[in-house]
Amino acid sequence: MKKIIGIGNALVDVMTMIPDDSCLGHFGLPKGSMTMVDTQRSEEIKQAINGMKRTLASGGSAGNTMYGLGVMGVHSSFIGKVGRDELGIFYEKDMVEAGLTPVLMRSSLSPTGTALGLVTPDSERTFATHLGAATELMAEELTASYFKGYDILYLEGYLIFNLPLVEQACRMAKKNDMCVALDLASYNVVTQLLPSFERIIRDYVDIVFANEDEARAFTGMEPREALDAIAGKCEIAVVKTGPDGSWIKRGDEVIRVEALKVNAIDTTGAGDLYAAGFLYGFSNGFSLDKCGIFGSILAGKVIEVIGARMPEDKWAEARKLVNEVAEE
Repeated sequence: MKKIIGIGNALVDVMTMIPDDSCLGHFGLPKGSMTMVDTQRSEEIKQAINGMKRTLASGGSAGNTMYGLGVMGVHSSFIGKVGRDELGIFYEKDMVEAGLTPVLMRSSLSPTGTALGLVTPDSERTFATHLGAATELMAEELTASYFKGYDILYLEGYLIFNLPLVEQACRMAKKNDMCVALDLASYNVVTQLLPSFERIIRDYVDIVFANEDEARAFTGMEPREALDAIAGKCEIAVVKTGPDGSWIKRGDEVIRVEALKVNAIDTTGAGDLYAAGFLYGFSNGFSLDKCGIFGSILAGKVIEVIGARMPEDKWAEARKLVNEVAEE
């Protein structure tokens, strides 16, 4: 089995049930959106929702993927930065309990980043995200020892804002003969920083994950044509098309994967868990079609629950389906 290390913004997802929309209006948070907030506004929102029912989970895009890999039994690690606070302690504990070996830098300047998920009675989620310490992870903090013994580096596209960090990680990975996988993360980030994405993918990346919006932002094309364009820049291209499944291409090999038929409640984490399922298969040497099916299984199961974290019964269902496919 190949070993995987991920790097991303270490955020604690704080999902809080709120009684109505008044809190959203008070803080100017468009319902259903993700709004970046500063330290002061984040603290004000936390005070306003203090005492309401909430759940905590270690998160961030790459964090979700690596958590999923840990639960699936892949030898995994995650590099990120948290604050010297209770949430930072929680983040590390949550990762360790999933079976990961996290490498978490500690900031003395900023608190642990949070994604405050405000869930209204209609199950709509509105996020107020404060990156906090996560953005302070610097290229010079990465050392060769972190990559030793690992075979795959997984990066979230949000890190492209810190291009020196991404380049340093990729250089160290390639020096260690590692495969580099990148998820494009968000179409607006791709649009904003397209030249940086193009350069990193051209110079370092072996596997690219993109949903149809991200693929369109990267190539200007619709999913099937975008797949060809992306595959021309890396070894394996994956374009996810939601309920229509996904496309995978390596060289002349093109695979169409059906989406799992589920009762979708909340799409949070679907892309992150698809990557976890795909990389689980890839790290265990399965064929690309089975890698895609594993991705669809994990993505399908996570959208049956609120938030990016599945309860154990859902994980059990997912593992059962994965094992059935693996044995075919």
